[in-house]
Amino acid sequence: MALRESEAIVLRTYPLREADLLVTLFTRAEGKVHGVARSAKKSKRRFGGALEPLTHVRAFYDVRERQELARLDSCEVLESPMASQVTYGRAVALGHIAELLDELLPDHEANDAIFRLALSVLQALTGPDVWLPVTYFELWLTRLVGFLPELSECVVCGRNLNGSRAYFHALADGLMCADDKRLASSELSAESRMLAGQMFRAPVDAFSGVPWPKSHGADLRRFTIQILQRHIEKKLVTASMLEKNAF
Repeated sequence: MALRESEAIVLRTYPLREADLLVTLFTRAEGKVHGVARSAKKSKRRFGGALEPLTHVRAFYDVRERQELARLDSCEVLESPMASQVTYGRAVALGHIAELLDELLPDHEANDAIFRLALSVLQALTGPDVWLPVTYFELWLTRLVGFLPELSECVVCGRNLNGSRAYFHALADGLMCADDKRLASSELSAESRMLAGQMFRAPVDAFSGVPWPKSHGADLRRFTIQILQRHIEKKLVTASMLEKNAF
């Protein structure tokens, strides 16, 4: 049987037996694929450093009928996150992107828009400044998976929120006006709503060179992460790690 070939992003690897690895790939052609890389710990020729998380690779694999796991034959590195210095903050941010993709993408369902988003954000995430690419990725991913509500109107009464204060709650969909907000709601500032609009109109590299401290867009990140966690019904480990640290 001929091997399949696709660009892919490595999401996860787990030890399997003495020299094998269980690998999760986000392939451009077929979406998320789980496979076994036989003797991956020994074969530098077939894999080398290609199985590091978030490495952009060209993968060669075999998917057989009635078998849950593909057989990963080899990978060719196209771009590696290891090419730049990996600080603690950057490592957590990279892990965050991998966790989001792994949790939100269904198996064997291609999504070129999300694949291109991931590549563009990974290319922006080459230095110590993580908050711009993380904010951009969370916002766009929430939109592309279909979970992002309308940002300009109250989900309860339909009032236009442009020029008004807007609130969100961990247990509710959408934004609410001041009259309809729930107890213990958080505010999504007008500045962050304007920032979201700017991000939807421009690629991530259009924001490069702009100072981006952790506080910038922090409420927008809380808003998108609460939406995503509500839909996957679990806490994202890396989201907590990001917010607990200042880098």
